[in-house]
Amino acid sequence: MIYRGKTWTAAALVGAITLTSACSGGSGAKTDQSNAGGTGATTDGQKKQTITMIDFRYGAFPPTGGKGLEMINEKFNVDFKPQYVVRSDYDQKLSAVVASGEIPDIIVMEGPDSNFYKWAKQGAFLPLNDLLDKYPTMKQIPDNTRKAVTVNGKIYAVQKYLTEDYQLTPIIRKDWLDKLGLEVPKNYDELKKVAIAFTKNDPDGNGKNDTYGLAMSANINPSFGMGAYWDSEAWYHKNAEGQVIPGMISDARKQHIGWLADLYKEGAITKDFALLNWAQTNKEFYSGKAGIFIGTPRGMNPTSMQGLIDVNPNAKIVPIPPFQAPDGSQGFVSSPGFYGIVMLNAKLAKDPDKVSKIMEMLDYGRKFVPLEQRNASNADFDWLNGKEGQGYKIENSSVRREAEEKGLAPINYLPDKTMWAPNDAANGYSKEYNVPLLRDLAASLEKMHGETKHLVNPVYSVFSETKASKDTELSKFLYTEQTKMIFGEKPLSDWDKMVKEWSDKGGAQIIKEVNEGLKANGYSGPQWK
Repeated sequence: MIYRGKTWTAAALVGAITLTSACSGGSGAKTDQSNAGGTGATTDGQKKQTITMIDFRYGAFPPTGGKGLEMINEKFNVDFKPQYVVRSDYDQKLSAVVASGEIPDIIVMEGPDSNFYKWAKQGAFLPLNDLLDKYPTMKQIPDNTRKAVTVNGKIYAVQKYLTEDYQLTPIIRKDWLDKLGLEVPKNYDELKKVAIAFTKNDPDGNGKNDTYGLAMSANINPSFGMGAYWDSEAWYHKNAEGQVIPGMISDARKQHIGWLADLYKEGAITKDFALLNWAQTNKEFYSGKAGIFIGTPRGMNPTSMQGLIDVNPNAKIVPIPPFQAPDGSQGFVSSPGFYGIVMLNAKLAKDPDKVSKIMEMLDYGRKFVPLEQRNASNADFDWLNGKEGQGYKIENSSVRREAEEKGLAPINYLPDKTMWAPNDAANGYSKEYNVPLLRDLAASLEKMHGETKHLVNPVYSVFSETKASKDTELSKFLYTEQTKMIFGEKPLSDWDKMVKEWSDKGGAQIIKEVNEGLKANGYSGPQWK
């Protein structure tokens, strides 16, 4: 499930609400024991390559000259020079760098936005069609996923791993349900009943009027779409002309906004949610105020969960499975299959040796290590994480890494440090949490997703120039108008007027371009897996 107008923001939200204690994702390739461990073993006589990179960070930067960087230079026989920029300034900085013509060897972006497609068409990036399948972790990228970074038949990026099905989906306080004699809701009528009961019937039993139902922040985030049918970003429904349309303007969304408006009147949604950022809303749930929120098996924050336990020692949390839709469908939406892209400077076409070295570094950082091998006995894992006792330690069978800003591990610097897993379940996220409540919740989410169908969102495999350039602006318009409807500042009867204005501002052109792309891809209707 996607919870923002931009897919990439949704993926980043996991990092915003959580901190990962476990290594993520990977390739399944056999461990190269002969050249692991940071011994500096390289081919004799090989020229040392100077490799430059520009990348972004949401938090602190690793230091220049840190131990992890030294290990990379020694192992790969390179002089690696990464430059990091805070995410909020990155787009502007990267645009200036590309405009200057002095483009680093490696360019990292959050996703294929309008700049990516513009620069690819201008020839800024190196085509990778003949390279990807030479490297085990890149060979695993599905053809459908590769289409998102393909321009005029040329693949211009290596995509970073993201679980296919472990999206952010609704979770609920089971201990509150038990206290009030209620069951996990199976449809929207039951969910409304539960949300109101959480607001008015003292589910935590403290005798105070201090709890409510749905925790929500600005941009109707999360919107609690209980399946692809109601998902705001799923291109699932069709308009009167037979074109596939985004969920944000569908009749299903209209009904859903009306449902949220009813709950808001009852005080069952975060008051003034439009003014709250994600961190504030996260606190609403983990401080024990709200009873319904979202979760995912990957990257949940143990500190936040421990905070809830400190307030409510008997707290229990379970997933809410997807509801059956009016058309009979039942299931959430899968992810784009990647989060983050890595491009190479087109000028590297004249330096195949440097290209090979960069691809080798990328592939190595993406190697998948099975959960039971994530310790010093696996040379690859030990080296990537900065050696046991230096970059990490094992506590209670879980990996505890030193802070990235210390720069003690190669994964603090590599252009891609996300293991490419053979499947979602192989990551074993739930087994790496040391807070029992969080471990149990993650395990139940893994089980639910494993038993649930997921819609392959067709829009992920097509490119719309108008969508790339106007989606942020148009999404903001829709969120603003729909928020007013939830607050009761505008009537739901204004829905068609809102959709027309969105269409006139560029939405109709987006629909046209997306549907042309779907036709070219042979799209024949919703695909579930």
